[in-house]
Amino acid sequence: MQHLVELRGRLLLSLAVLVAAFFVCYYFVQPILAVLVQPLLAAGQGKLIYTDVFEAFWVRVKVALFAALMVCFPVFAIQIWRFVAPGLYAKEKWALLPFLLATPLFFGGGACFAYFVAMPWALHFLLGFEGDVGGVQQEALPAIGNYLSFVTRFLFGFGVAFLLPILLMVMERAGLVTREQLAAKRRYAIVGAFAIAAVLTPPDAISQFMLAVPLYALYELAILAIRLTHWRESRRSAASSSTVVEVAQTQVGPETPPGGGRVGGSGPM
Repeated sequence: MQHLVELRGRLLLSLAVLVAAFFVCYYFVQPILAVLVQPLLAAGQGKLIYTDVFEAFWVRVKVALFAALMVCFPVFAIQIWRFVAPGLYAKEKWALLPFLLATPLFFGGGACFAYFVAMPWALHFLLGFEGDVGGVQQEALPAIGNYLSFVTRFLFGFGVAFLLPILLMVMERAGLVTREQLAAKRRYAIVGAFAIAAVLTPPDAISQFMLAVPLYALYELAILAIRLTHWRESRRSAASSSTVVEVAQTQVGPETPPGGGRVGGSGPM
């Protein structure tokens, strides 16, 4: 019951912070929307429409909630850590803390890659079907709700995909996989990277390559990081063992003199 009460308190605190952040983000929803539509402007589309009466309002609510979740992620991570950390040994805490700190960095890197690189290419491809089709003028008029779904899918998809090295390192630390197994499954990793890219990106080869290539590079980065971690641990263990040997050698006393060191003994003196 004590753990459940603590969990309830931390969930209520996280919810209160999320609600406060939501209202703050809703106050600044217009500048946030202005940032999200920049890739669309870069692709040459300067108009967004809405066909439902409530669509524009609900888009602002979703944008505010999306921004609040992004802003409150460190608070959620801290609350989860404070709830889990008392049940861990000191070695386990030091083993999991780097992964917890690296998670927002990798997620933010994936979201930035999607915003600055992948989304402009995808929008150029998807908006490139405008023109004359059999004498009929075809024009792209994206709805604001569909565009928001497109943006959030790209940002969350790329952000979660860039967490692959952390996931692999945690699985290796937990003993679920080994570095040798990861190195032997490279061909399957390539197929999996392209399969994930086919799901998360539009159906064009350029967008799929733009996600599949970084995914496989992150897979290789995870293998390299695991190898470096094992190398550092082996060096530490070797250094600690050599220190123990030196301490043991310094604690050995001088040799016993002839006669056992006894006064008046039977030695040659």
